[in-house]
Parts: sequence; structure tokens; C-alpha cells
Amino acid sequence: MKRHLIVAGTLLLTLAGCSTATPGADRVTPAAPTVTTDESSFLADHGLAGMNGAEIIDHLDRVPVAQRSTDLTAAVRADHLLLADAERKLTVPIREDRFYLAVAPFIDQTHGCHYHSLTTCRGELADEEVGIRILDDATGEVLVAEQVTTFDNGFVGFWLPRDVNGTIEATYEGRTGRSAFSTDEDGATCLTDLRLTAT
Repeated sequence: MKRHLIVAGTLLLTLAGCSTATPGADRVTPAAPTVTTDESSFLADHGLAGMNGAEIIDHLDRVPVAQRSTDLTAAVRADHLLLADAERKLTVPIREDRFYLAVAPFIDQTHGCHYHSLTTCRGELADEEVGIRILDDATGEVLVAEQVTTFDNGFVGFWLPRDVNGTIEATYEGRTGRSAFSTDEDGATCLTDLRLTAT
């Protein structure tokens, strides 16, 4: 019975992410939390030994698509990372004052997504240079203003302050796009509605 519950949890985790992220703002590398032997074994089995939540996210989002594990699922929530394989699952905390936002600008093809899957989410523009500007709408502060290269999965990831409602703007080969985002506890960690259109 316990095994069935774990497998069911894994299936739910898989469905929570995309089905079909480059330098960010204030990159965070908080101290690794103490983990139990079972957690250490889980992380070691998936090549993640010694990494904390932020480091796992940064690492997995950058793994080339062809090299990604088919045994691991990983979904980014506002304050934690959910990891699972066929028999085990693990919740890894993320620092409470930071929020990971994965962005996939697109021209023609996108998909619906709320929680970013580090193992299955794919965006249209892989390994492309894109201009990104991220604004805090309440204060007008520019949180990010960079030229970035999207990961092999077509996303680019940013560590942002928590509890911000803002706007993200992207430019790419004469095209521009804008989208709203939120880094509150219900905010999407996966932004796939940033369409780029000719100006």
C-alpha cells in the first residue's frame, strides 16, 4: 500500500510540471540543510549529492535535454523543490526570501504551465540570446536588465525577491514581448505566455 501511495504521488508530481532557464538576478546559494541518510542517498543516486535546493534547481535547468534523466522528476514550487523517482520522493526547501522564475519567451509555440518542471519543460527558443528586463510594478525598481542565453530547454531562470508583482519584458531579433508575473506563495514558477512579436 505504501509503495502504491508513493507511486501515485510521483504521478501527481509529474503531472504538476510541464508536459510537452543563464545568469539571473541576485543568484542565491544558501547553506545546504542537514539531510537524513535516506535523503543523502536519494540525492547521490541522482548526481545531486551535497547540493541545496537552489543549487539543484540551477543545475537541473542547465542540463542539456539529451542528457536529462528519465528516472527523475523535479517540480519547482514557490518555497520548495519536489523531487521523485519511481520509488521515492523528496521535498527540498528553498530560501524563504527568494523565488525561482523560469521564463520561456516564444514566437510560435508554447504550452500551459504553472510549476516549472526541471526535467520535462521545453520552450521554443533554445540556446538563443534574449534581452530580459524585469520590473517591480509597485516600486518601479529594475530587478534584472541583462542579455541572457536561454538554456537547452528553451528557458532562462532568475532568482527574484519574494512577494513582488511585476512585469517581464523580452527582446529577440527585432521582436518584443511583455508578461506579468508574481512571486507570492501562489505565483507561477513557470512563465510560458511571453510571446515575442515584431515591432
